[in-house]
Formats: sequence, C-alpha cells, structure tokens
Amino acid sequence: MKTVTTATATTTTVATAPTPAPTRVLIYDTTLRDGTQGEGISFSVTDKLLIAQRLDQFGVDYIEGGFPGSNPRDITFFQEAQKLRLRHARLAAFGSTRRAGIKAPEDPQLRTLLDSGMPVTTIVGKTWTLHVTEILNTTLDENLAMIADSVAWLTAQGREVIYDAEHFFDGYKVNPDYALRTLDAALKNGAVNLTLCDTNGGALVPDFGKTVACVSAEFGADKIGIHTHNDSGLAAALSLAGINAGARLVQGTVNGYGERTGNANLVTILPSLFLKMGLTAHCAPNLRELRTLSHYFDELANLTPDGKAPYVGASAFAHKGGLHANAAQKVKSSYEHIDPALVGNRTRVLVSDMAGRSSIAMKARELGYAFDEKSPAIKQLIEELKTLEFRGYEFEAADASLKLLLAKHLGKRKTFFELESYRVTVERRGPDLTAEATVKLKVDGNIYHTVSEGTGPIGALDRALRNALEPVYPELKAVTLADYKVRILDSKLHANAPTRVLIETTDGKSIWGTVGVSDNIIDASWEALRDSVEYKLMQG
Repeated sequence: MKTVTTATATTTTVATAPTPAPTRVLIYDTTLRDGTQGEGISFSVTDKLLIAQRLDQFGVDYIEGGFPGSNPRDITFFQEAQKLRLRHARLAAFGSTRRAGIKAPEDPQLRTLLDSGMPVTTIVGKTWTLHVTEILNTTLDENLAMIADSVAWLTAQGREVIYDAEHFFDGYKVNPDYALRTLDAALKNGAVNLTLCDTNGGALVPDFGKTVACVSAEFGADKIGIHTHNDSGLAAALSLAGINAGARLVQGTVNGYGERTGNANLVTILPSLFLKMGLTAHCAPNLRELRTLSHYFDELANLTPDGKAPYVGASAFAHKGGLHANAAQKVKSSYEHIDPALVGNRTRVLVSDMAGRSSIAMKARELGYAFDEKSPAIKQLIEELKTLEFRGYEFEAADASLKLLLAKHLGKRKTFFELESYRVTVERRGPDLTAEATVKLKVDGNIYHTVSEGTGPIGALDRALRNALEPVYPELKAVTLADYKVRILDSKLHANAPTRVLIETTDGKSIWGTVGVSDNIIDASWEALRDSVEYKLMQG
C-alpha cells in the first residue's frame, strides 16, 4: 500500500505601496510685464487681454499683467482685465515695496497696486546689501521694515502677496544672513511665496541649486519660487535646477521674451518639467498645445517663429543626414528625445545633397508620394538634387518646389502652361518709380499675352503671370505672395554672383514655399513664381 503525501501551496500576498502622485508645481507667466521689456516687444491693450485669456485657457496659474498706473496702456489693461472671466489663472499686479521713511498705507505705488483690483500683488524688494545702501540709500533695518510693512498691509487688504527677492543670488553670496532675513520678513507678514530672482542673469547651475536647496530647507519648498534671466544662456537650466532643488513655483515668459537677452523660456521649461522630471501642473494636460501657444505669441508680437527653438521649432525634430533619417524611420527615439506630438510638433525630413534613399523615400511619403527605395527613380532624383544643391538650390523651406521635382521623377508632373517670353522694365518718371512686366504664355495651344505694372519688378511679374492664367485657371485669383527673400550665394563675384530667391505664397488657407536660382535675380524670381503657380494648380 502506497502512502501519498500532498503538498499544499501557500500564496503570500505582498502589499505594495500606491504610486505617489507627481509633485505639482505652479506656473507663473510674466510675459505681459517682464516680457514686454524686451527689445522689439510691444503689445496693445487688446493684445494683452487676448494673451491673458490664452494663457488661462492653456492652464497657467498666475498671469502678471504689468505695473498698474505706470503708463496709459497698463492702466487701461487693468481696468479691462477686471471684466475678464478667467477659468483658473489668477491675475497679478506688479510693484515694489513702500518707499523709505513713509508708512505703507501712504505709499502711492502700493495704493495703485490695491486699486488695480487684481487678486494677487507681486512686490519686489531688495535682498542685496549693495542695493539697499547704495541704490535705495537707506539702512538695512529700514529695508527689512519696508518689506514687512508692505506685505502686511497688502495682505490685510485681502490680497495674495508673492514676494520677488530681487538680486537674491548676488545678495546671498555677499551676506547670506541678511538675504535670508529679507525672506523671513516677507514670509512672517503673510507672503504666500518667496520667489528668488537671478536678476542679473549671472548665476551658474551648481551654486544656484545649492542655494535654492538651502533656502527651501529653511522656509519650506512649497514657499519657494524661481525667476531667472538668460544673460548667461542658462535661464531654463537654472529654473529646472531650482525646481529640482525644491522650489515649487517657476516664473518665466512665453518664448523667453524679456529685457537684455530674455527671461526663462516657459516653452522650454514646461515639457522638461512634465516629460523628463516627472512633475505636473494644472497646464500639463494641455502640453500638446505648446507649439500653437508659442506661435500665437509670436504672431501678436509680429515676430517670425524661431525655427531653432527647443521642442516647438520647425527644426526641433528635423533630420537632414541620411543615416539619422533612416534610423529615426526605424526607431523614432533613436534620434528624437521625445515624441514630437507631445508638444504639438512633428518629425520633418530635410532633403539635401546629404540625403540617401531612405531620406528621399521618407520625404516623398511626407509629401504624399509613394516611392520604392530601390526604384531607379530614387537614384535619378538624388543625383539631380545633388546637382541642384551644388548650383545653390535649397529645398528645406521650399517643399512645393521639391514636390514638383518628385512629381517629375514619378512621371506625374503635368504641364499647365508654357512660357513663350517675359520682359521686365523699371522706369523712373520724376519722383515716381514704376515697374512693368510683360508675360506671353501658351495654354492648350492658345497664346495669352498680358502686361502689368507694379511698384517693384517682382510684383509686376507675378501680377502679369497670374493675369495671363486666371481666365483659364480661376482658382489663382485667391493666390498672393506672402514673402520674398533673396540670398547672394557668392559675394566675391559681386554683381555677377548667383542669386537664390525663396518665395512664400498663400491662397488664404495654406502657405507654400518655392525656390529659384540664377545669375539674374529676375530669372531666379521667375522660376520661384512659376513653381508657386504650378504647385497651386497641381493641388487641384
């Protein structure tokens, strides 16, 4: 008789701790105040109101509106801003502590802050002994009283007070004890946040991080904010270092607008905080709108978006070398540090004489054409591209010309018209300068001969070209030139130098770029104009 022993398995359940929620930071935008101090940056009252609404929609926590009472534009803005119905953001009015020798309620500048009607007041005070004794010409004790009195009075009036510690890092190096006492004076009298300012923009990352860590340990990380300038090219890096060291509020401007070389760029900081450092904020779910936000601000500021801008620039995820493009096609993360879509951007393939078969095939697919990488047409296209680029062509900003070239090698380029001749003359008649262009075209066997005038030769040529074609192709009536750029390719040849012309054209719905190269600027312009029109007609 056999004895059977049965083993009973015991399952042990191990309790796992819940994953902690990401640390939340507060985002404070100062584009409407510090950003407008940048050279060439100016916003109307309407612009400022639109910006405030757009920042609120994006989800920032604080919007600093400017100095109430400092100029008619800001006075009007704060009057109108009281009518805004913001969903989340809190508007802040900016000013400084009371003057030396008077009481806070008697200070006209503090009274103006209060009268602005904003729920938040941000006041700046001196933390560097040099500024106290040499700029304000007062005593160290009186400066502490100025900070304490100003914060206490504004708080007593029901305002949320953020204290900006001006020149904090310079002051901390010289006299750390006094710099900390200024923060203590603000905090004990009701300030909700102590923002440490690198006002001169001269701090370096290691020292900056150590200082913020010390201050955070002293007063509590949730009370500390960061405000940096880009004079050393480190504003974004310093802001991230400050958050890493414990600060929980970061100030900056959209696109880094600001005096001198600019402020910390929130467009660079935010994706680094959310995608790389594991932090979050109220605006984090809207990160895919970041590129649109950046371009919106540039549009209102009448600036061309920076193609080299991290995360949101047109070149941020652009691949030119064939090896890089091929690798990115197989595994995107091999040459892209994040998924471009996370910030509203996209991968671009740039076609040049460095391009290989993979680059050309990827670019063709991007433009709507299917190309077999092993096709003889690819080899022929690469050879022509190399020849054209040697002559001075560039297609990085001329996708329309490139698409026409692709269509040619696929046998899909249609002939819409043939040039018989063109002529351009420029004449000065007394004080007036007039350009006249004559264009003779053949369309479906019929000759169209038109003459147009303009203030410049290219405008006249463009008008004559489209006047000849519009009776046959009425869709061209909506087409206009959006931009015209000229580049001299070899200045050593002086007036005989080859010229590259880049034209941007729009039909009101989209914009496309075309390129032309010639020893004659008019002929280079004609080539770009011709491609511009052919591209529109090819789109149907």
